[in-house]
Amino acid sequence: MPDAVSYQVDGGVATVTFNRPDSLNSLNVDMKTALLDALARARDDDTVRAVVLTGAGRAFCVGQDLREHAELLESDAGAVEATVREHFNPITSGIATMPKPVVAAVNGIAAGAGAAFAFAADFRLAADSASFLMAFAQVGLSADSGASWTLQRLVGYGRATALLLLAEPFGAQQALDMGLINAVVPADGLSTAAQELAGRLAAGPTTAYAAIKESLAYASHHGLADTLKKEAELQAHCGATADHRSATSAFVAKQRPVFAGR
Repeated sequence: MPDAVSYQVDGGVATVTFNRPDSLNSLNVDMKTALLDALARARDDDTVRAVVLTGAGRAFCVGQDLREHAELLESDAGAVEATVREHFNPITSGIATMPKPVVAAVNGIAAGAGAAFAFAADFRLAADSASFLMAFAQVGLSADSGASWTLQRLVGYGRATALLLLAEPFGAQQALDMGLINAVVPADGLSTAAQELAGRLAAGPTTAYAAIKESLAYASHHGLADTLKKEAELQAHCGATADHRSATSAFVAKQRPVFAGR
């Protein structure tokens, strides 16, 4: 059997692929465990400077494998809470706090937790054939995988409420129009576009990128005074890096900077 999640590194870009195409990349226990492992591997590998998250086949990820979930509920009434705490929460955190840029290449339908994982990424590119569905209410559940946090920050409180309560599917162009994704790409060019964007990011100041991500996350739930202190702390860290010194020298010399990520 193929791995539930495939992991490949090329040119400083780690590509993490949901790999259960026959089930539309639904999340069973094996896939959730493998995804956590892949994210940790990308995080800890210094040769990896950017990450692409995508799906095999015609789906990105349709969320929880409900067949497996139904079986688990028969033996454990707490299965919902367990998988949220043990799997979905750490996966979402792993994507959102990855100290490297993460590009979600949404190649097909992204539903439930699968869509939420894409929303936790730094960039979202979608194939013109892709679609989204906040499916939680359809199975009598609340939002999880950070969807209640990411959605309203991406599209606003009102739209987030409608997307979650009505649970209606919407296409890539609608997602672009509401600011949920960064770009719509022809389906046959999505992989190339995602790899090009990730490669551009991988060649950039990845230590600064990590600090910017941390600064944005902090500022989203702190006041101005605290945020200014946090910015000063992160700027001090970045200011002491070799990347900052070499980039400053390159600017003065009118040369193109080369970033090493340290």
